[in-house]
Amino acid sequence: MREYAASQLTDAVARLYVDACLHLPEHVKEKLYAFGNPYIIENFEKNGIIPLCQDTGLAAVYLEIGQDAHITGSIPEAIDEGVRRAVKNGYLRSSIVADPIRRTNTGDNTPAFVYTDIVPGDAVKVTVAPRGFGCENKARVAMLAPADGLEGVKQFVLETARLAVPDACPPVMIGVGLGGNFDRAAYLSKKAVLRVGANPDPFYAALEQELFDEVKKFAIGVNIAQAPTHIAGLPCAVSIGCHSLRYASEVLS
Repeated sequence: MREYAASQLTDAVARLYVDACLHLPEHVKEKLYAFGNPYIIENFEKNGIIPLCQDTGLAAVYLEIGQDAHITGSIPEAIDEGVRRAVKNGYLRSSIVADPIRRTNTGDNTPAFVYTDIVPGDAVKVTVAPRGFGCENKARVAMLAPADGLEGVKQFVLETARLAVPDACPPVMIGVGLGGNFDRAAYLSKKAVLRVGANPDPFYAALEQELFDEVKKFAIGVNIAQAPTHIAGLPCAVSIGCHSLRYASEVLS
């Protein structure tokens, strides 16, 4: 059993949130160079001092916690403290309201939205992905019927992508979640947006390429994540990442 202090999570989140807002991952830069929009390229090449986008979003925090790791202290409190520090020290915008109807701003962009996967080993990996709502508002989930099949999936993905383009700061990254249930499909689609490289399953790698060929005038990629599902369903979710596809990761030491 390996122990980690919750304060390590705080420090990591504080660093990663600011870093993600200021610097694009290298593989995202490569895709944008290939797309070739000079204004977008100029924005990220000259940046590093102020956020790439004024919407520094909600703090989506993905944890991969080894089953032989133990974090002492409160994980949610540690992560929220990291977000507070990032907002203060990185001069990030506070965009979270405490209630969806009464709309009072929390003032420090907390709480974070935390997703946890338990994995083999004793390591803890932290990924912070600021999610602006130009993209988030364009996400969709469809509970397709098995009879809709592959063609139904393609139609839904392409329809969602085309609806998203005017408001989601293209060129976009498209994440598709297939299978699971209603909420699992959405989770898979969000994780798919962040994936580097093609799908390890040749069938889905080919489908990614086929879909990308349809949207490459306004997209930098299509990533699919799939999971088992019920015999009566075909859940399909689509998440969008704008050209400022921001995230940063760190393994705690």
